[in-house]
This record gives sequence, C-alpha cells and structure tokens, in this order.
Amino acid sequence: MIKAVIFDIDNTIYDYDRAHLTGMRALLDYSTSALAVSEKEFLQTFDRAQQVVKMRTGSDCAANHNRLLRFQCILELLGIQTPSHAMRMYHAYWDNLIAVMEPEPGLKALIAALRKKRVPIGIGSDMTAYVQYRKLERLGILDQISQITVSEETGAEKPDPRFFAACVEKMGCAAAECVFIGDSLKKDVIGAAACGLHGVWYTPPHRACGGDTDVPCIRSFEDCLHDDRIVFAQGLEIV
Repeated sequence: MIKAVIFDIDNTIYDYDRAHLTGMRALLDYSTSALAVSEKEFLQTFDRAQQVVKMRTGSDCAANHNRLLRFQCILELLGIQTPSHAMRMYHAYWDNLIAVMEPEPGLKALIAALRKKRVPIGIGSDMTAYVQYRKLERLGILDQISQITVSEETGAEKPDPRFFAACVEKMGCAAAECVFIGDSLKKDVIGAAACGLHGVWYTPPHRACGGDTDVPCIRSFEDCLHDDRIVFAQGLEIV
C-alpha cells in the first residue's frame, strides 16, 4: 500500500534545462558588461570553477551546487578582487531562472488528487535548501508539501542510502510504502529502489527514456490520473 509520494525537483516538477538557459543568458550578460569578460572566456572559467569547488569540498555534496561559491571561484580564477560581484551574479542567475519556471503538465492536478486522498507529499532533492524552497514557492506548491529533504541537511547526495533514509523517516512510513519520482535513472529510480522505495522514472516526451530499461516510467503526470485512481505504474497505484 502506498502511503507517501516523494518528488525530486529539477527536471521533474519543472523543466530545469529550459530555465537554466535563461539564467545563464542573464549571467553572461552580466559578465560581459560588469566584468568585461567575453562569453567564451566566462564559460571556460565557469567549467573550471565547478571542478575547483568539487576539489575543495572533497566529495559529492550540496556545496557543489552552491552557485555563490562557484561565482566566488570564478572571480578568483579571473583575478577579480571584488567579491560583491559574486552576489550580483548569484541573483542574475537564480532570479532569472526562477522567474521563467513553470510546473510540468499535470503536476498540480496530481498534487491535488494526492491531497484529496490525504496522501503526504514529500520533496527529495540534491541542492541547497534556500534555492529549492524558492523554486517550490514559485511553482505555487510550497504550501502543499508535507516534508522537504535536501542533500544540504543529510550530508549525502542521491543515491546514498542516508539521503533516502532521511526522506522515509520524515514521511513517517516504511520505505516500501513510499513512491519516489525523479528524472535521474541512477539517482532517483535505481537509488530509491535499492533503499526499498518504489522508484519511478519521470521522462517526458521531449526527453529520451533509455529504450528498454525495465523500470516504472511516467511520461506525463496527466497520465497518472484515472478517474478516482492514481496510477504511477502497473501494480503501483493509490485508490
């Protein structure tokens, strides 16, 4: 029996790839105007900074996703000793990315159906908490979420069992009673299943779904709604 449903955020409940392009465009515009750096040089430095931050943190952790740390590192690599630029770069990227976010088709209807059946809804996401809260607020679903778990608090990223253990503990039921929906086959689906949850792969039509991969798959949240039933996959439903 399914007693809780947990969603990943990026490329699951909204299209991160599309929104990211908008954020990067604003960031590039800032770099050329305020830093006097060409787009090519900035993008090369952006990639280098990402690797440097990973080396500094020493592991896969939420700090790797912290854009403020990455922008701070970009300034260091460019020899620009004006840290205030990092904060402006942070807002240029995130404010513009978040402004264009839209919920995936059928998401709000699915959440409404789950709430009608009194099924707790959770969030399980790598990343830092503040930005993920902003995203949920922008999508208009923050007040409809029961529990939120991010890798910043667990000290481990998906597919680490510590992450999924924290998700399950917060939802207040057994792992076998939780559905975890995400876009990453390795992290969200296989990782969740290895920890006893029901991993479900969200792969909308515009994204390749991996051919013959034998895992539960959702192509659209709209397809989950069947009269008074919520169906995530064959044999995996809420009535």
